Amino acid sequence: MKSQEITKRWVDFFVSKGHTAVPSASLVSSDPSLLFTVAGMVPFIPYLTAREEPPYSRATSVQKCIRTGDIEEVGKTARHGTFFQMCGNFSFGDYFKEDAIKFAFELLTKSVDDGGYGLPAERLWVTVYEEDDEAKELWLKNTAIPAERIQKMGKSDNYWHTGQPGPAGPCSEIYYDRGPDYGVEGGPVADENRYIEIWNLVFMQYQIENVRSKVDFDIVGELPNKNIDTGLGMERLAMILQGVENMYETDQVRPVIDKAAELSGKEYTSAETDEDPHHTDDVRMRVVADHIRSALMLIADGVAPSNEGRGYVLRRLIRRAVRAMRLLGVESACLPELLPVSRDAMKGVYPVVETDFARISRIAYAEEKAFLRTIASGTARLEDAVAESKAAGVPLSGAEAFTLHDTYGFPIDLTLEMAEEAGLKVDEAGFRALMLEQRQRAQADAKGKKGGHADLSAYQEMLGEGETVFTGYEELEGESKVRGIVSGGQRVAHASTGDEIELVLNETPFYAEAGGQAADTGLITGDGFVVEVLDVQRPVKGLSVHKAIVREGEIAGDAVVRAAVDRERRHAAEQAHTGTHIVHAALHQILGPEATQRGSFNKAGYLRFDFAWGEGLSAATRSEIEEVSNIAIRNNFRVDTKVMGLAEAKALGAMALFGENYGSEVRVVEIDGAWSRELCGGTHVSNTSLIGSLSLLGEQSVGSGNRRVEAFVGLDAFRHLAAERALVTELTELLKVPSAQLADRIASTLNKLKATEKELDRLRKEQLAAAAANLVGSARDAAGVRVVAHDAGQVGGADDLRNLALDLRNRLGSEASTVAVAGVSNDRPIILVATNEAAREAGVKAGALVRLAAGILGGGGGGKDDVAQGGGTDAAKVSDALAAVFDAIAKR
Repeated sequence: MKSQEITKRWVDFFVSKGHTAVPSASLVSSDPSLLFTVAGMVPFIPYLTAREEPPYSRATSVQKCIRTGDIEEVGKTARHGTFFQMCGNFSFGDYFKEDAIKFAFELLTKSVDDGGYGLPAERLWVTVYEEDDEAKELWLKNTAIPAERIQKMGKSDNYWHTGQPGPAGPCSEIYYDRGPDYGVEGGPVADENRYIEIWNLVFMQYQIENVRSKVDFDIVGELPNKNIDTGLGMERLAMILQGVENMYETDQVRPVIDKAAELSGKEYTSAETDEDPHHTDDVRMRVVADHIRSALMLIADGVAPSNEGRGYVLRRLIRRAVRAMRLLGVESACLPELLPVSRDAMKGVYPVVETDFARISRIAYAEEKAFLRTIASGTARLEDAVAESKAAGVPLSGAEAFTLHDTYGFPIDLTLEMAEEAGLKVDEAGFRALMLEQRQRAQADAKGKKGGHADLSAYQEMLGEGETVFTGYEELEGESKVRGIVSGGQRVAHASTGDEIELVLNETPFYAEAGGQAADTGLITGDGFVVEVLDVQRPVKGLSVHKAIVREGEIAGDAVVRAAVDRERRHAAEQAHTGTHIVHAALHQILGPEATQRGSFNKAGYLRFDFAWGEGLSAATRSEIEEVSNIAIRNNFRVDTKVMGLAEAKALGAMALFGENYGSEVRVVEIDGAWSRELCGGTHVSNTSLIGSLSLLGEQSVGSGNRRVEAFVGLDAFRHLAAERALVTELTELLKVPSAQLADRIASTLNKLKATEKELDRLRKEQLAAAAANLVGSARDAAGVRVVAHDAGQVGGADDLRNLALDLRNRLGSEASTVAVAGVSNDRPIILVATNEAAREAGVKAGALVRLAAGILGGGGGGKDDVAQGGGTDAAKVSDALAAVFDAIAKR
């Protein structure tokens, strides 16, 4: 019986019993305490806990779920999977234990022809809570299950509660006996591999308080309305009905295993134990199948890869799948082969995976592509570090793990996995400490920018007199009064010419940096003084602090002032901020709503905008974004600002700025109505034509799954285009061609240069090969090992030395031999050591020799025992380094 038929029979059966069929909720849980929907009952929690009145007394659903708490067990057991479907039936104060038991037994044992699952009753076992005699009697009364197949268990197995004061109750679980081939007799208490749980019936009948642990709490009474919450694992039932060994071999998952086997050239054998030689590869294929399906379903429900929260879980699933395929021998991109197979297996139940596959696949493929780049850059470094740590008999250091993460983008979970595979521990505590130190430095830097590292008590004191009133939406110049002056971290009574100060006014037209918009600058003047404002920050919420320098005179801590914003600079900043909103709307129009904002910055004449997108934009797409943006500018759209409640703004569809916190009342900025509608506290032009023009500078990656566009606006855009025109003019005059032929002429010139470089490279390699033939005769004996130590002089790069060393090693034959060659490329010395098998058996290790030589050269290096490479900064020490290699071999 196919999975689609299993879920259809479930819903049809319970609808026939008076239940309302409720569609599956999203995998992204609406419960703020949960990342994902982890159980079938999650969408019904408000009704089960009596927080809300249920719209029905009986309900049934087939709920999509994700659990990743035991991700390391995926593929190793028949039961663990990250994505699964939970079939549930629920009663909210309607029927209770007896009907729940009757319904479950009827559906499981009723013949297939009559709409049931046709399981033989003699294969079913039941557990009940040890004190719930009522449930046991109801099983005996209403079903054909005898007393000897009903077992009692304690609270840890058969009692449900949320972990908080509230509803709770005993549960009864239904198990299926897979037979003696799967374990010992004796029911679920003896072997939960042979007797596999398929359905759990929870009887919510008590109110509990003082919850101290899963098994330690106080029952304070019965619930006025008793509820039923049941869950049947669809994949587990499919496993039984389809006669397969585990959930990975069911019809919605097995096709991906088969494709993984085809791609890798491995045979899948359903191995379940470590003793089976196929077990390791089989586990990897099961991991691939499970994680590919989970990634497909998560992206379908709107999750995108990122470094935190749900996005990190998705990223880890994709990366674990890719990593498993690499361990199976597939090093090229594999998702374009695997994801469509999972789509085809799942589309019968979830049509969205087919209709939205273009978006889903784009996100998934881009994530794999980014991860393959990460693996390429980090794996060699990790392998060297692991080899060195194992040789020294110590764990991989936290500093090395941090370098892999910080420099190479290598995630710590992958470092842990790969180190474990090599039989090596990782100083995870050291890694976490370095990560914390890095975060603290970043936070300190941010605080320094916001508050100049001043004692915040001075600001808190001034905030106690009231928040700064911002008048800059309506005016750029106005009267105000000084509330306080801070200098050197302390509040002072006055400041004089040349003093750098932080100034707080009662009211200010100066915009403090926020929401991606740079701060205003300008002048604050008064009787006998001029203060230049260089920056405005909010070190504490509600207080604008003007970072300034006294240019003339002396200002008192209670002076009356006139504050004037630099009008031209503010207008240019408004052009950029409105331009940012326009670019955001253009991205949505061209790429789709998943191109969500990840951050922005705008200042006078310039903007940058970060957004969620998994791949680089083509030149045509960049041109289209620029064109749509400039059309919006040309169309002179009104820019309207409205103040409203946060709930009302969200109901209108206003987009929120990534990472911002909003109060109950917000400003909504609209451009041409709904075309662009965002929550924004920044300042803007009144209509789009005041921007003038927008010139897109380029687009780049700013981390996996995120892209950045930059642009000039207004006069800065004009100046940029004028500079581009001047450059084109200069090139056309230099190359003596019209501008229309410029690209072809440059391409032709570059091709000629490449051909020349290729010919030079060929000649250099011929010279090295000729040198190799002569160098064999220069081999010297070092305690029974033939050694060639050669300074090749100037070389094209490390590849030249590698080719020479490997050629020499082959020419030296099977007798114990070692080759050490060095050269200089771009004024930096490089050394490469190669050993043959006989030399390694004699104790000569290339990696150790390279580290010795590279140290003399003022650098470092490493590698494997057969070939290793290093470099340094002191080319004058090449001869010394080669001599040290020879001596080390001789004295080993």
